[in-house]
Amino acid sequence: MSRTDFNTLLEAGVHFGHLKRKWNPKMAPYIYMEKNGIHIIDLYKTVVKLDEAAAALKQIAKSGRRVLFVATKKQAKDVVAEKVATVGMPYVTERWAGGMLTNFPTIRKAVKKMASIDKMTSDGLYDNFSKREKLQIQRQRAKLEKNLGSISDLTRLPAALFVIDVQKEQNAVKEANRLGIPVFAMVDTCCDPTNIDYVIPANDDAVKSISVILDTVCAAIAEGTEERKLEKEKESLEAEANTEAQKDSKKTRVKKNVKEAVDAQEAALKEVVNTVKEE
Repeated sequence: MSRTDFNTLLEAGVHFGHLKRKWNPKMAPYIYMEKNGIHIIDLYKTVVKLDEAAAALKQIAKSGRRVLFVATKKQAKDVVAEKVATVGMPYVTERWAGGMLTNFPTIRKAVKKMASIDKMTSDGLYDNFSKREKLQIQRQRAKLEKNLGSISDLTRLPAALFVIDVQKEQNAVKEANRLGIPVFAMVDTCCDPTNIDYVIPANDDAVKSISVILDTVCAAIAEGTEERKLEKEKESLEAEANTEAQKDSKKTRVKKNVKEAVDAQEAALKEVVNTVKEE
């Protein structure tokens, strides 16, 4: 069953590609026609590809792994930050820092630096600095927050990357490819889909188009997260039930052993009594 509605995509303008003269021939399989010098994306293929991507992202979320969203273009920044935050996934909407994936330990050090500044503030050590030093620390903290605040809880490499505009985010795609991290992406008619594992042919310039694709993607991730939560609760209940069963079994064994001991004592006592009577 499809989770994506064709008419919803149509109303959001997902089918509008770029000018014909700007097209990338490798996107030909996803183009339906050309109208007024603009390529029109085949939405039936978008539906299929979006459903495939959503199913894969759901499984990633269900396994407890993270998906890193990358969208630094103006039209996408706010909508990505808003929607992705609701499903608890990390995202990059400012500048992509070179080596964010390939040099991940260094990025983690920068995140820890931000945490250490926060700890310094909460412990009161911050008050010991001069006014100038405080200002420098504040500026450093603000810069780190702007660039890395949304990935502060990303303690290991993400299981996948979701990219909006693969041309603009080509550095992120290259790093993911180098590390073998699967890439999901909204790919417009002017882009090269070669290095994308899950291509979602779609208009990556319009806010409505980006929003409707993210709605489907985030819903799938939320489903996967919820299913993982339910499975954990089920496992916890089963573990409790097994513990109770083991306790009951232990009690039964203890009772049985006590009964056997009592029976053995009674038998021994009867034997003594019988021996005395015979004498």
